[in-house]
Amino acid sequence: MIEIFKNTNYDFLGKKGLAFGLSTILLLAGVASMFYRAFDGNESTSPFNLGVDFVGGTLATVKFNATPDVDKLRAALGSQGIETAKVTIQPVGDQIGQAPRNEVLVRLPNLVNVVRQEGQSETAAKATDDADVGKQKILAALATLNDPSTAGRVDLNALGKDQIASALSARAGLDGQRSDEIAARIVEYREKSRDGLIGNISEVRNLSGVDPQIGNFLDQGFFTGVAAVKSVEAVSPQVGADLRNRAIFVSLLSCLGMLIYVAFRFKSWGFGIGSVVAVFHDVLVTLGFFSIMQWEINLTVIAALLTLIGYSMNDTIVIFDRIRELLRFRRRDTLERLANDAVNETLSRTVITNGLTFLTVFALVLFGGEVLKSFSWALFIGIIVGSYSTVYIASPFMLMWENWRGSKSSYTKAITGNAGSPGNTSGTAGLNAATTVTSRMLAEAGVSAKKRKKGRQ
Repeated sequence: MIEIFKNTNYDFLGKKGLAFGLSTILLLAGVASMFYRAFDGNESTSPFNLGVDFVGGTLATVKFNATPDVDKLRAALGSQGIETAKVTIQPVGDQIGQAPRNEVLVRLPNLVNVVRQEGQSETAAKATDDADVGKQKILAALATLNDPSTAGRVDLNALGKDQIASALSARAGLDGQRSDEIAARIVEYREKSRDGLIGNISEVRNLSGVDPQIGNFLDQGFFTGVAAVKSVEAVSPQVGADLRNRAIFVSLLSCLGMLIYVAFRFKSWGFGIGSVVAVFHDVLVTLGFFSIMQWEINLTVIAALLTLIGYSMNDTIVIFDRIRELLRFRRRDTLERLANDAVNETLSRTVITNGLTFLTVFALVLFGGEVLKSFSWALFIGIIVGSYSTVYIASPFMLMWENWRGSKSSYTKAITGNAGSPGNTSGTAGLNAATTVTSRMLAEAGVSAKKRKKGRQ
């Protein structure tokens, strides 16, 4: 492997006190944000900006034929009986070197009425409305933005293939097969050539297969609206609650599984606890940033967090595995010295792999767009925090566990007696890092305590 850093001897674990202080500040900032937003008395705020995947509601992407007027759209939604304070409208950023997209993301609160009986769970409650009610409200609001002179005519930007075919059959007197063919041609042109929005009815008249006579009927009975719904997600409160519960369960289960795996792999609960504490640290710090910035948490963020759990765990195992290798040859050194040397020896690998991954995620942050915003930021923050926690959280907690185990066993005197050994290092205050490698540690790490014969590696 390419070595960027050779023969490094940085005292990483000597700075563990500063690292613990930084982690405490980050965690407390996230917790303070959560508590403030939970108890500020404003019903419109919450500890996390949960997406429609978890709380129910409607999320739609709306495309306009010109620069959208957000205030006018919000007023149109308010005219449909929706509380405008709970409506989120966010313009979609334009791509560099491309034409303006003229799109906005519209997020509506849950509009589904739910009847919940006494003692009934949140997921078992009965909904009295269709979860698609939000989409219908958005379509009705967009219809009010059209020119009043188009009243009574059919909007080709607002209907699907079957609806357009039925309108052609009723207004132009076409048979079923012919109306289906023309409707399919219109929808194909709209979605593939015009990105979901036809600018003018004359564009439809010039399509191949559209006869001049049919074009006259299109002029009389049809028009193209100023906006169209490109995509929409509608989730009921019951489904959202179920997804939220499953996301929490999956995240906790993955951490438990990794704790058991690492403890079994290294035959020591110290290694397992150190790695899982680091994983929890990464997740909590990332969630703290999401609470402070109020970035939306949806299913893609959960996927990013699960990815970070595996990514951070892999980084930690590489260092822990190197520690176990060093146990075979340097049994007189302190465990902190071995951990510090393991970090130094794997530093090139860490910088190369984490650096390349960081560049990829950084590109997602810059060019991923609004849809991938939460996902890319979760990975961006998680990779930075995960690389840091592998060195400054996982290894120190492993040393703390081994120190606690040592203080409760009969070899405490041996530990104290070796504090001044040549292998000892500075910066051990607080964790009693002078803990030397003992036969118990070797056995737990799967290393034979027998002396090797000369000439054998």
